[in-house]
Amino acid sequence: MDIPIGTQILYLFFLAIPIACIAWTVTHEEVFREPREFCEKKSKECQKLLQRKFFYLFTCEYCFSHYVTIFMLVITGFKLIFNDWRGYLIAGFSLVWIANIYMSLFALIRVDLKKVKFEANIKEVEHKRAAEE
Repeated sequence: MDIPIGTQILYLFFLAIPIACIAWTVTHEEVFREPREFCEKKSKECQKLLQRKFFYLFTCEYCFSHYVTIFMLVITGFKLIFNDWRGYLIAGFSLVWIANIYMSLFALIRVDLKKVKFEANIKEVEHKRAAEE
């Protein structure tokens, strides 16, 4: 069954959201800090190249997003443009690309929020000092 291209594009942008969320959470958030630190250590200390690369996958959001995308393609069967294997290939790389745009935007927002919070803390300290004088 052919899905209209407009609907496929909509699916693309929506399916990229959980991919970005999972990849970001595993590679950046505190809840996965200990396993990530273990993987970072192993990615530097393992003797075999394949082992180092395997552990590195869990520390890089771009790399990890490929595997999350493959998982999402398996469970959703999403194809883009073509209804055969080419549709999976195009969908896979497109999902990775959109998910990484989402993660980049999220990173920029977080940096900006941290900057605003830091500046607010500085102003608060300055006000406290001025009030004490």
